[in-house]
Amino acid sequence: MLIRRLGLRTRPRLRQFLPNPTAVCTLVGYGGGAPSALRRHHKFPSPMRVPDTIRINDLTLIAKFKDGTQWSTPALQLVKLSLSIAYDIRTSGELDDLGYTLNYASIVNTLTESSEAGTFGSLEALTDLVFRQCFETYPQIQSLSVKATKPKALLRGKSVSLHVSRSRNSPLDVQESFSFEDIEFPVLIGVNPEERTTKQVIRMNLTLFGRASFAPFDYRLLAEQIHEHGDSSSFLTVEAYITKLAQTLLVKNRERWTSVNVRVAKPHALALADSAEIEITRYLSGYSSLSIADVTRARRNSHLAQLISATQPPRDEKPPSSHTVAIAFGSNLGDRFANIELALRLLESPGQFLDAGDDINQKDAEVAIIDTSFLYETTPMYVTDQPSFVNGACLVETNLLPVTLLQVLKRIEAHVGRVPSFRNGPRAIDLDIILYDDDVIDTRPPDSRTHLENLENQLIVPHPRVSEREFVLRPLNDIVPEYIMPTFKRPIKQLLDNLIDTPRAGIAPMRRVIPFPRYPLLNSSSGPKGSIPSTAAYWTLTSAGESIGKTYIMATLNATPDSFSDGSTNNELPAALEYTSQSIAAGADIIDVGGCSTRPHAKHVETDEEIRRVVPVIKGIRGADDSTLISIDTFRPKVAKAAVLAGANCINDVHGFTGPEHPLTEVCAHHFLEMRKIARDLAVPVVLMHSRGEASANKEYGYYSYAGEGKGQDVVEGVRVELGERVDAAVRGRGGLRRWLVIVDPGIGFSKTVEGNLALLKRASSLTAGEDSNVLAGFPQLIGASKKSFLGTILGSRVDSHPGRTTTPGERGWATAAAVSCVVQQRVAIVRVHDVPEMGDVVHVADSLNDF
Repeated sequence: MLIRRLGLRTRPRLRQFLPNPTAVCTLVGYGGGAPSALRRHHKFPSPMRVPDTIRINDLTLIAKFKDGTQWSTPALQLVKLSLSIAYDIRTSGELDDLGYTLNYASIVNTLTESSEAGTFGSLEALTDLVFRQCFETYPQIQSLSVKATKPKALLRGKSVSLHVSRSRNSPLDVQESFSFEDIEFPVLIGVNPEERTTKQVIRMNLTLFGRASFAPFDYRLLAEQIHEHGDSSSFLTVEAYITKLAQTLLVKNRERWTSVNVRVAKPHALALADSAEIEITRYLSGYSSLSIADVTRARRNSHLAQLISATQPPRDEKPPSSHTVAIAFGSNLGDRFANIELALRLLESPGQFLDAGDDINQKDAEVAIIDTSFLYETTPMYVTDQPSFVNGACLVETNLLPVTLLQVLKRIEAHVGRVPSFRNGPRAIDLDIILYDDDVIDTRPPDSRTHLENLENQLIVPHPRVSEREFVLRPLNDIVPEYIMPTFKRPIKQLLDNLIDTPRAGIAPMRRVIPFPRYPLLNSSSGPKGSIPSTAAYWTLTSAGESIGKTYIMATLNATPDSFSDGSTNNELPAALEYTSQSIAAGADIIDVGGCSTRPHAKHVETDEEIRRVVPVIKGIRGADDSTLISIDTFRPKVAKAAVLAGANCINDVHGFTGPEHPLTEVCAHHFLEMRKIARDLAVPVVLMHSRGEASANKEYGYYSYAGEGKGQDVVEGVRVELGERVDAAVRGRGGLRRWLVIVDPGIGFSKTVEGNLALLKRASSLTAGEDSNVLAGFPQLIGASKKSFLGTILGSRVDSHPGRTTTPGERGWATAAAVSCVVQQRVAIVRVHDVPEMGDVVHVADSLNDF
């Protein structure tokens, strides 16, 4: 109303300058008291003072940027910088004295010098520098708006701009928007015959408004999303095109942007006018009923994900999988984990479970798993006198219709070993369709829908008992927490929170679990069904904040002659077996066998030599004790496969599946896909560690300075983002790993300074905390700080009363104990150590303190 009275258009581009009525008056030129109409409408106190404004418009800067990707070579780029400073100039105006105002020439010099001296990872980093320089150098400035424009940033657009407003006293109260000016590209759009066969150029301007994330925004990726939307366009009207575009942009980037203003012009639409144009503003909150397909597709399109997409071969041509389905599963009879793995593999081969009378040919049927939850061990509901269940959920893309998919699921259940039983009784496998697109389905006769006692062989979607079943809601919350479930009209996360907040006597907490398969396979049919491995053991994980739990111990067995920690102590088979026996007796839960040293400048080891070192050790351990869990510490696909087939139960990869090359390239993507396929085919847990090539190199994390000024905040954020890329690419999409088989490792001692390593240890729990915005949220974490060189650096420094001393790795036991105790207090799942008897004592006492 206020803006309308002033005769202004209510454009979001203007509103970003208008956080309050004061700013309105500033923009429209009122340097003194507000007009009476304004005072009456807003009940301003009278008299009223509105700050004046000092502006610096289009300051030209030449700055170095490295924002192609975070690893690109810095390049000089042109930037236009505009500042809008709220400042009272009355005294200066009355006295005609520069001493009572801001010297804008001095501000220009300050910003020019500081921008020329730095290298920036993003426009956000540049604007952050501007705010810091202005607030630190000019204490008179209390609030500031900065607009940074790159005129040459887009291949098919005039410019891209970031506009940020902050105040000195409220540094987190940030208003932010990104604007794209005059993007031009051809699309197929229009109602006339020639417009249906020939693309025409449209001109687009848009502004996205968002939350204060302080994180770099990939505007080039958004430009690609705009172009992709245009390439696939076949709309008749600009109205439909622009409406769908607004929704797509907000949904795909919903973690950053809350609203969007879009203008689309057709320059050739009218013979006697320059163009016809449509402008709309849309809000993310207006899309409260996002489809499950939209929620699923809103994935993080990282640099690694783009490399993987570019290297993957095209899929076999089949009818499009146009349906997104959530399926819950559970098992409490037999080998529960093997039953689940078998059922999911059969699910992706649906043709064998179709009959000639079904609505799709066997060869055309497709079901692809695109995401999975964690696995949970749960106490049974309804009928409690039966074994505990293992429950989870998955998302699939399929071209099967609902009833056909239900028939396939029932046939898979029978194939796995489910037999008729009483209602809610034990079963080898249970597969339920929880969501099918956004449809509401009930196959029962209309006159039989008044109760829930007649569900046998019927399909009701969403499942009517979802809201009372934590064993369904919690797995779904791992995958699509924000999806608003039809009929319940609530997000899955809210349904789960409401259920947890409701008192439920006798209901034990659900616990995440990690199964370890049994290898080697004695023959092709040694598993419960076919080549699926049976389960050797499983671990129960402790969630942050729980009072009772266990920290698992991974013992480090270096089958190498040049290990940094123990040299050639255990590289011969008798010594390796002795170390294993002693470690297991002292409390080790898994033995990590490595045949290639990762210490800086270690001698190169060929793949065949690495296999020659580790396979005999693994076979020796397995021959001595069939129950000992073994991990293979390798980044090589052939070594990983040979080791698992020889008897290992887990893969520990210090390069997170991308190999030793750095920065990431297509070679890394090929390496990633090969490692992922091996791990998926073998159904083994994997440890994905953060590293950047050579352990002693690449320690710069300035790109992540937006995370805060605390010690090591940039390193913690860098690990969260970079390791998150690998985890996201590992578990999501076709061919992904089961979420419950992934363990994350921040890579202590790899490409981090001493300060960075300490920050990761001190804030270990924050890496896997939080909600959906943190890709690593909920994943079990392994920490390996044992005897690392950064501990030696700390011990060698003279601080206060500590004289400092030079230590060998073998002399860093007490220092390792301090690091282990720190992370155990934060409920990390696993610690990797060398000296199990001593560190086992540390873990035992620290766990007892946590449980007290």
